[in-house]
Amino acid sequence: MGQPVVHFEIIGNDPAKLRRYYGQLFGWEFRTGDASTETVSQPGMYGFVNGSTTGEGNGINGGIGGGRGYQPRVLFYVGVSSVEAALHQAERLGGKRLMGPEPESGDDFAVGQFTDPEGNVIGVAGSPA
Repeated sequence: MGQPVVHFEIIGNDPAKLRRYYGQLFGWEFRTGDASTETVSQPGMYGFVNGSTTGEGNGINGGIGGGRGYQPRVLFYVGVSSVEAALHQAERLGGKRLMGPEPESGDDFAVGQFTDPEGNVIGVAGSPA
């Protein structure tokens, strides 16, 4: 069986405005805090969506963040056993590493991002090594 999508992100220059928009549009509720790395969002500006509070309680987790100077984008994260190994494989297959694994602090959870051969940004999340 393939690896699952475990998280989505919507990033923009005005995260508070985006949270209001998507909250009203889809009924999402947010817990605002820090993203796993400042590469993803300014501190204190990341709004987490708990997937168990969406739909029938079976949605995936997500977040809306960013801030001034962050490139607007929508992306998803795939759960992997090793972020470094997944990024290495993405590069070997013709993708390009953009970030990660981050944080590099030795935590048991990290994220990374890469572009596929067409330039689409994809995220991976899991153990750093």
